[in-house]
Amino acid sequence: MNYADLIDGNITESELKAHLVEGENVAVTVRIPKNMRDMAKQAAELSGVSFTSLVKMSLIEHLAERDR
Repeated sequence: MNYADLIDGNITESELKAHLVEGENVAVTVRIPKNMRDMAKQAAELSGVSFTSLVKMSLIEHLAERDR
């Protein structure tokens, strides 16, 4: 199933988010400025989550948006 099928289909936001977190984890390398990474790590810590969790949550929220 591809992303367009999911957002064009008749599924709820909860179902879409559930689909996004299913499956096996894969390693991803992202090149960002060091100061951005450091600030994001600090923001994550202040929110009580890990940097990885912050990135995952941000991606889920972005991908689950329907009003674009």
